Amino acid sequence: MRASDEYFEEIVASALDAIPDELFDGLENVVVTVADEPDADQLAAIDDDGAEVVGDELLGLYEGVPATERGIDYGIGELPDRIIIFKGPHERLFDDPVTFVDEVRRTVAHEVGHAFGNDEAMLAALGLD
Repeated sequence: MRASDEYFEEIVASALDAIPDELFDGLENVVVTVADEPDADQLAAIDDDGAEVVGDELLGLYEGVPATERGIDYGIGELPDRIIIFKGPHERLFDDPVTFVDEVRRTVAHEVGHAFGNDEAMLAALGLD
């Protein structure tokens, strides 16, 4: 499915809006961005625990220090952590418009889960694998 940049960003924003306030407030020092495609460095992270992968497509990536690993001095001078949601891989993998939206939302939730320190097993248990 092809989606305009604006529509893709709206889906990501809607997925973030659906996160309960008590959880969203815990996303300190985290920036959520969208990109058309992962770059070479991001593709090299395809086997990292913070990556959301289907086949050989990288759908999303969390880059940073998960909340469970942050010390009391975290955030003093650090650049924000990043959640990146990739448009191109979603377009290639999901032709159906409803499935496309559902999978973008699931990817956002998956990467937010990584920001909170959840590993793949925990995310799978939550239905976000």
